[in-house]
Amino acid sequence: MSEADPKSKPQLPFDRIGGREPIARMVNRFYDLMESEPDFSELRAMHAPDLTPMRESLTDFLMAWMGGPRDWFEKRPGACIMSAHRALDGMNFAVATQWVLAMQQAAKETIPGDPDFVDSMVSAFASMSKGMAANAGKSDNH
Repeated sequence: MSEADPKSKPQLPFDRIGGREPIARMVNRFYDLMESEPDFSELRAMHAPDLTPMRESLTDFLMAWMGGPRDWFEKRPGACIMSAHRALDGMNFAVATQWVLAMQQAAKETIPGDPDFVDSMVSAFASMSKGMAANAGKSDNH
């Protein structure tokens, strides 16, 4: 790989991961793990029987979060992923940990060529999930 032009923009995570397709693969593997692995049963229990809408929503959210198309936010003006999860029954640190572990496994399996990217992404996921669990049951009205 050649050195980047110092005047060029830093590469967005969306571009680094390869766009929508790798994100969708990771998300699908995440939900497959959630459905098949007993270690993620509490996490699975929080979701509707049909995960198809969630697969699409999480793919769109992660694309936007990584600097790609912002369809998720455009479809949900003013939406906050943290607030949406705060209200879920059963949100706690154990479930948040299950989410991170399932995402970590999915990312490692579907993005094997970029472990540094996977590690930084999973670290960000861990911070988000801890925040969701810490604020579970609290209203947005502080």
